[in-house]
Amino acid sequence: MVTTIALLIIGLIVLIVGGDYLVRGSSSIALRLHLSPLVVGLTIVAFGTSAPELVISVQSALKGSPDITMGNVVGSNICNLALVLGVTAVINPVKVQTNSIRVDWPMTMGSSLLLYILVREAYLNALEGIIMLVFLSFYLFFTIKQSRRENLAIKVEDNEEIPDAPSKQIWKDIVFILIGCISLYYGSEWFVGSSKELALSLGVEERVVGLTIVALGTSLPELVTAAVASFKGQTDLALGNLMGSNIFNILSILGITSIIKNIHVNEIILHKDIIWMLLITLMILPLMIVRREVGRIDGLILLIVYSVYIYTVVV
Repeated sequence: MVTTIALLIIGLIVLIVGGDYLVRGSSSIALRLHLSPLVVGLTIVAFGTSAPELVISVQSALKGSPDITMGNVVGSNICNLALVLGVTAVINPVKVQTNSIRVDWPMTMGSSLLLYILVREAYLNALEGIIMLVFLSFYLFFTIKQSRRENLAIKVEDNEEIPDAPSKQIWKDIVFILIGCISLYYGSEWFVGSSKELALSLGVEERVVGLTIVALGTSLPELVTAAVASFKGQTDLALGNLMGSNIFNILSILGITSIIKNIHVNEIILHKDIIWMLLITLMILPLMIVRREVGRIDGLILLIVYSVYIYTVVV
């Protein structure tokens, strides 16, 4: 048991480090090819930071653990909007950008509804995965176009994950990418394998492990980043970033995974967990509209909702 938990933690750390190296190397090469920081931020950085979740989902599907695949995505989305946003708001109220109301929330809710509609037959196939990626492409195109029109590139350029300029030596970028890919592969192997072993040793369903341990583990970077930013009073982009993460989780991770291998969906995830995800996403809207901020009381409510949800999963 101790070895399994240790390997689980090591796998998660290696995954996070691997994703970071992949982002650094890829971003530098993209800038070397004269792509704008805006495009780099919305594509390479977005995909790179989702890389740990992606490789976990793909590995789980290939290893015959679809509940971990689906639980990872649904659980992470619930975690982002309930736990991460809740913690952030309790530390410091989160300001709501107009763009979050007009674009990010509708797209987040739309992606969640699309997932619910597509999995009604209890599986996701390659065609449905392609549909998800098409929706993601439209979203990226619209976001890039709108950001350029409204001169929002400065916000993306402030993202610490995007270098101001490419590195001086291209071989370093290539080494970073190689380290990132290798780390993601082995990290996912250890993390997914340990998750399965943990489920078996504790006598719980893989769905429960996917929705709790795996989802919380893959959401830790967002939680730490959001908490640190909140302590510094930098919460302006927090809500939009979290909803953007949810959009990518559904459309890119499940889209790519289902193209590689059909994903069978647990009936409980379909009729319970996805409904929770939809309700929590819906719950965010009035919090955004009424006072144009998610306050401390709202944050406490979100944390209570997340605690209730986890209780219903575990018990």
